[in-house]
Amino acid sequence: MQLRKAIVALAALALAQGAFAQTNVQTFYDFGKDRNYVTTTFEMFKGDKFGDTFFFIDHYYTTAAQRQNGLSSAINGSYFEIERGINFWQDSSLKDLSGHLEYDGSTWGAGIFCIGAKYFFHSADFSKTFTAALMYDAHIGVGKADVPIKFSGVWGFNDIFGLNGLVFKGFIDIWGNNSLFADGSTAKFSVLSEPQLWLNLGSAFDNHLDIGGEIELSYNFAGNKGFMCNPCAGIRWTF
Repeated sequence: MQLRKAIVALAALALAQGAFAQTNVQTFYDFGKDRNYVTTTFEMFKGDKFGDTFFFIDHYYTTAAQRQNGLSSAINGSYFEIERGINFWQDSSLKDLSGHLEYDGSTWGAGIFCIGAKYFFHSADFSKTFTAALMYDAHIGVGKADVPIKFSGVWGFNDIFGLNGLVFKGFIDIWGNNSLFADGSTAKFSVLSEPQLWLNLGSAFDNHLDIGGEIELSYNFAGNKGFMCNPCAGIRWTF
């Protein structure tokens, strides 16, 4: 599910207001066709005087049908990503531009190391944010791409429609990816986007609990040819 970067858009706010850390855990149920499984995501973001660090790990749990067919492990796969923003010039006119290092890895394939730059766009009060990153992808091992470029966009809009605690956020990734499908056809790029909507339940849970969901939109992703749409419902606890 790769429910990633849900708080990356806070990077510039961290740089502007001082270092801080935020950690959250999310649990989703995927209603997509032939999916019907649970995913948990653990995320951490921390800003500091040299930039910012973000990482997450997704665990995909087995379905009842998979367990009946003899798959003994509760976790059917994992995906991990860690990113480091490099910014030594936070007091300059280029404070919103950072260097970007990233590593992506999973239980299904070779790791990918990315290097590039990102730029942070935001409203004056940081209630509306967008981060754009452009990177060179260096595949480790098999699966090298003919077009080793990756673009990532991350957005966050707080208190949308004037409702306190209602947040619209998400990301889109577009990257070169030499995909081979079951019918023998190939593709040179993949797209993944996960727009999310969260509602904070307020003082009843000391502002820690959100309910909401996401829609996973993909094209030529994870061995699936063409476009896919998978809705998910979830909860999130922020520490």
